[in-house]
Amino acid sequence: MQNIFQTEFIKQHATLPARIMKMITPHGEVITPAFMPVGTRAVLNYLTPTDLVQNGTQIILGGNTYHMLCAPGMEIIEAVGGMHKFMDWHKPMLTDSGGFQVLSLSKNGNICKLKEDGAHFKHPLTGKIVDLTPASSIQTQKIIGADIIMAFDECTPEEGGRPAAVAALERTHRWLLASKEAHDKNPYSVYGQKQALFGIIQGGSHRDLREESTQHVLKMDLDGIAIGGEVIGFDMEKTREIIDWIRPMLPENKIRYTMGVGLNPQDLIDVVAKGIDIFDCVAPTRNARHGTLYHGKIIEKDGWIYFEKGLENGRLLIKRGIYAKDTAPILEGCECYTCQHHSRAYLHYLFKTQLMAYCHLACIHNVHVMQMVCTRLREVIDRNN
Repeated sequence: MQNIFQTEFIKQHATLPARIMKMITPHGEVITPAFMPVGTRAVLNYLTPTDLVQNGTQIILGGNTYHMLCAPGMEIIEAVGGMHKFMDWHKPMLTDSGGFQVLSLSKNGNICKLKEDGAHFKHPLTGKIVDLTPASSIQTQKIIGADIIMAFDECTPEEGGRPAAVAALERTHRWLLASKEAHDKNPYSVYGQKQALFGIIQGGSHRDLREESTQHVLKMDLDGIAIGGEVIGFDMEKTREIIDWIRPMLPENKIRYTMGVGLNPQDLIDVVAKGIDIFDCVAPTRNARHGTLYHGKIIEKDGWIYFEKGLENGRLLIKRGIYAKDTAPILEGCECYTCQHHSRAYLHYLFKTQLMAYCHLACIHNVHVMQMVCTRLREVIDRNN
């Protein structure tokens, strides 16, 4: 593999900002649009690397900095040669800086204390203080060894209105500068592989703050650009609006990443139509484990695609008794292993009896649907340019 990180603009849709990009990383190439399944704790729940590859996954979010510091710890990750070897995943990987935990855990002052230099967490098992600062976050990600690492940020809360958004924005900008300084000292992992650093645009639901943050991130001349904050992916109408605000400012040659987008298959289509390249979300596997399976079909109309919801508004609830004797697959025409080999009746039985095999089969299906959407997106952009 080439020990570089490069991005290349391939083509854009004739009438939409949707586009195809190529990323070249030390662990291989990624052709966008690309969905990243999430392995927060160095594992994609109930899925093996083979499952992921067979269902079209090119890149994963393969570990959260905060959780990896807590367990198994950086000493172990480094001893085994990094996260790729630890997980047996040999394709590209992105890691999260721990910024989301700053939002979620700092709400409880007994667990996390937020200060200007960073966040200070109480270890959930030992009680030891885990210091997460821009420098320690970057160093941790260098030990993890991901191809793309994220600047340490504070994920902007929607609670607290503009004052909270301004405070998070200012802190994120200071931390971005410190993250870049730490990364620039040595832009390689501890294993000698080139790493790309992405900055994160914050600003909540406020247009002027989003534009200010975009200008600040672009000034840093980073390898890629992420759009973060609690609202992104949670409120899709606002997510689309925010992308429209800042897209005219974004350079063509940098990867654009919406963090936490992918609750539903249509969400991927919506952000790609606005010019986004990559996205991640825990929802497909989480939904699967809790009995919610994606159901619908991809239709093409006027040079674009849509996810037409099927049964139960696009989310088949396998626990329902109507599926106990249903011999059909989850989704007719689906080419995933689960739909090719097992019926709704079998999955209903596995779910109701809480057998672990259910989670494996269900997660395969939901991830497959998301990756099939990305495949169709690449095809429709390729044909309409």
